[in-house]
Amino acid sequence: MRMTINTFEVHERYFQKGMAIPIRVERARKPNSRIKQQQVFKLNGNNNIGCAHNHLKKQLQRSVSVAGAAIAQPPEAPIVPPTYEDPMLANYVPIYVMLQLGVIDNVLEDKAKLEKQLKELRAAGVDGVMVDVWWGIVESKGPKQYDWSAYRSLFQLVQDCKLKLQAIMSFHQCGGNVGDSVFIPIPKWVLEVGESNPDIFYTNRSGVRNKECISLGVDNKPFFNGRTPIQMYSDYMKSFRENMADFLESELLIDIEVGLGPAGELRYPSYSELQGWEFPGIGEFNCYDKYLQAEFKEAATKAGHPEWELPDNAGLCNDTPESTEFFRSKGTYQTEKGKFFLT
Repeated sequence: MRMTINTFEVHERYFQKGMAIPIRVERARKPNSRIKQQQVFKLNGNNNIGCAHNHLKKQLQRSVSVAGAAIAQPPEAPIVPPTYEDPMLANYVPIYVMLQLGVIDNVLEDKAKLEKQLKELRAAGVDGVMVDVWWGIVESKGPKQYDWSAYRSLFQLVQDCKLKLQAIMSFHQCGGNVGDSVFIPIPKWVLEVGESNPDIFYTNRSGVRNKECISLGVDNKPFFNGRTPIQMYSDYMKSFRENMADFLESELLIDIEVGLGPAGELRYPSYSELQGWEFPGIGEFNCYDKYLQAEFKEAATKAGHPEWELPDNAGLCNDTPESTEFFRSKGTYQTEKGKFFLT
């Protein structure tokens, strides 16, 4: 229902679910201008549309006084953000903005500028921000030597600006992927393990190592001061929980996501710009480290094909599908061996 009174508008929205009729009413506001006030009314499901009109009438009486043709605008009130538990917002879509990749670099970079940006986001109606919590920064000094101070400063600033926060547990390198503007490697002490055992990294058929993250092939190998990668990730997230307990309790953190590979995605690093890939190249399989090769051989043997090996005809990263024996029409990928490899 939309009612127009001179230059002011009042909006009223209803939706019915079962027998309940929740009502949402917004205060009077100027058309085509920023909404400066909003109030959400929760009515019992037994109330009917008539009740809603009564609430609307009372709201108008408080908000608008009419003297002849003159209408006075109500005094400004602080914005009251909706809560995520509000059943009235079943169809509400929250908006989060990703912070710059380099917002944290051992210290909180340019706090004053960031605070200004956060306040502008808040004024624009944004719900919160998303930030990468880089493993290569927090645990850079050594195994289990966590430094959360810069992130605590950032989280406090976000909270002071009355925004919510999505935290990404980023166990990968920043840099080398599309859109990366800064370089943050994985911890140096992890890279040092790779110097003596390069097979901890994803490897293409030519033997080129990708150091963006640790290969899935060593997930359960205790190569890192007696810990496996799974244990390292677990310890890191436990430390995060312990050091951010106050922010978790205050519900600043609305979402925690876990990066699972290059660029935080559960995939192989098959199209790295650092290794010369260009669009629209097909990329390369990166499963040729000795641990993943051993896993494939074990699986093939169990399937009754101990003679199967990893593909040697899938081309290079900038090839086209039709230029390779593996991906061309009726190629290897359609054979029993090819399907087994891909699945």
